[in-house]
Amino acid sequence: MKIRSFRLRIALLAAALAGSSLIGFGLIAWRLIYIAKVSRLEAKLEYLVKRTVRPRPQDFWQSFENSLPGELEAHLDTPIVVLVIGADGKIIYQSQKFATPFNLRRLLPPILPFASAFPSNQKPISIDFLKQKTLSSSDIGIVPDPRMLYKRTTTGNWQIGVVSSIYARGAIAVSLDAINEDMKVIRHIFLVVISGTLLLVAGGAWLLSNSALSSINKLTFAIQQIKVTGLEYRVPIGTVDVEFVELIEVFNQMLERLERSFQQASRFSGDAAHELKTPLAILQGELERMMQQVELGSDLQQNLSHLLDEVNRLNGIIKKLLLLSLADAGQMRLHKVEVNLAEILAIMVEDLELLAPHLDVQADFPEELWVSGDRDLLSQVLQNLIANAIKYNLPNGWINLQGYQHQKTIQITITNSSQDIPPPERDRIFDRFYRGDPARTRRIEGIGLGLSLSQEIAKAHQGELTLDQTTVNQTAFTLKLPSY
Repeated sequence: MKIRSFRLRIALLAAALAGSSLIGFGLIAWRLIYIAKVSRLEAKLEYLVKRTVRPRPQDFWQSFENSLPGELEAHLDTPIVVLVIGADGKIIYQSQKFATPFNLRRLLPPILPFASAFPSNQKPISIDFLKQKTLSSSDIGIVPDPRMLYKRTTTGNWQIGVVSSIYARGAIAVSLDAINEDMKVIRHIFLVVISGTLLLVAGGAWLLSNSALSSINKLTFAIQQIKVTGLEYRVPIGTVDVEFVELIEVFNQMLERLERSFQQASRFSGDAAHELKTPLAILQGELERMMQQVELGSDLQQNLSHLLDEVNRLNGIIKKLLLLSLADAGQMRLHKVEVNLAEILAIMVEDLELLAPHLDVQADFPEELWVSGDRDLLSQVLQNLIANAIKYNLPNGWINLQGYQHQKTIQITITNSSQDIPPPERDRIFDRFYRGDPARTRRIEGIGLGLSLSQEIAKAHQGELTLDQTTVNQTAFTLKLPSY
């Protein structure tokens, strides 16, 4: 699943890159430290094991073994085993404090031949000379380089140095547990350091991403300030990073095109409505004059009456278009006075009994619901909502009007029985000239501007008009206005 947060992606990516680098560095460093420790141990072990194959007095060995932890820079409790076997196969010295889990004697190399103690360019040595010669420790000076062996056992790992001379065979075995314990400590230190570093890197990446996105935040804030009534606004370029200049320029150009197109559309609606008012007024006057001249009840009078109804309908459309064009331009003029919406609702409830006697009307609102607004426009909103409740009601249905004040908000809800509104149509119910499927026939009068105009009037009064979520076979609209 893709992480949608850009900041989080940057932080995780930085942590992943830094983590992989640090882990790789830690593994290599840990391995090099381990190799360095073992190499240092081997170097000291080579020197010490050579000392075991020279002639030594018997009291030398105990002090030699006691000095090994210091010589090898090991802990006092580190298992160290010394084994020295003479040329005759007898044990010269064997450690008693510790024991190896393997047979150390089998790892010893064979004894060197006697002739190897003398230089190769020397004359051949006779047997008589060898019998007469008493060899001192300086005579047995040639000791080959020891062999380093590594032994893994169930109880631990051992580093072993073995060597032989003409005098004896010697071995020193050192347990690597101490080094392994030191490496565990180093590993734990690495884990703590790497974890802390990763947290710092992730936090730093988060802060850096916030800093990098500050220009985007400024752009977002500027865009949020742009409304239909403020399309002339432009996002300033001088306050953002160079990388976002081109984006802002494109956005400002888009705003300019939108402003131009919106002004043209708004101007067209207003101009068309104004231009139609005069011929419609003339047509209405002529029809009314002709109706007075024709015979009462004649077919001509009925036809003229139908034409006059259509003219009145066009006049209503023009008035709504004018109001919408003014609302789009932010020029809807409100003649604000103190308005008691409860009085308007009471009058409309009385009218409902005459307009829709087949419907069950229920009303529940207090005697006073005071707001500050344009009485005529607010009355038009309530009339539109009640008219829709009548038109789209079910046969022998019902209408419920509720009004109350909650803190500083006046809320009026008009609910009626109706067919369910499909979810796609709920999203478009306030669109201009949009009418749902049940209203697309001419049997239900309307042009699809009432709800759109009502919503604009509510916004002009700092309120809102919404379609509520209801149960099956119900429709409810709620008008919210600030109380006076």
